[in-house]
Amino acid sequence: MTDEKKPEELSQDIDFIDDGKQIIKLNTSVVTTTVFDWLSSLITALVVVLVVMTFCFRIIDVDGRSMEPTLIDTDKVVITDLFYTPHQGDIVIISHAQDYSKPLVKRVIATAGQELKLDYANNAVYVDGQKLDEPYIQGNTVSGDVPEEELNGVIPEGKVFVMGDNRGISLDSRYKQIGLIDEDAIIGKAQLDVIPHKYENGMLKFDIGGIRYVYK
Repeated sequence: MTDEKKPEELSQDIDFIDDGKQIIKLNTSVVTTTVFDWLSSLITALVVVLVVMTFCFRIIDVDGRSMEPTLIDTDKVVITDLFYTPHQGDIVIISHAQDYSKPLVKRVIATAGQELKLDYANNAVYVDGQKLDEPYIQGNTVSGDVPEEELNGVIPEGKVFVMGDNRGISLDSRYKQIGLIDEDAIIGKAQLDVIPHKYENGMLKFDIGGIRYVYK
């Protein structure tokens, strides 16, 4: 006696054919539900990514040499802006300046309420009477087209003073075109250099060993 079930006792999703093999029928309602669930999960994941990219962090390209040697032209940097408040020493991305409509990457030198003093003769910068230790800079801190006496003093409320690390060529708050930066114009703070570059025989090349957090 065999315990093999008769064909009519099997699920309607299974058929028998002449060679004895089974063919499983697709249940269209199950397939539709599975595809819908998969698409819903994908859309949810994309929405989450977009929200995070919009409100938590984003990736920007470094354009130009004004932040060398800290950041190199064409580097890609992760920035954060959620609940961010500018602090002295931060590298920030600025949406626009006084007479400059393109984004800028600069270092915050002094914030609102801090007293700034530029000593061009001795290539020194003082904030609240203390000389800044700036091992990251390249070149001398040359004067711009804003008179020194106008720059030196207490930074007004809602403003920050910024400079590039490549002090000899950086277009920054020393120049009328840039001036003091509105805090509201700061997009975010540079956190991670994810695609760094280096100069090799005068050519820009990807530097995998240069991936790093961006510190002072």
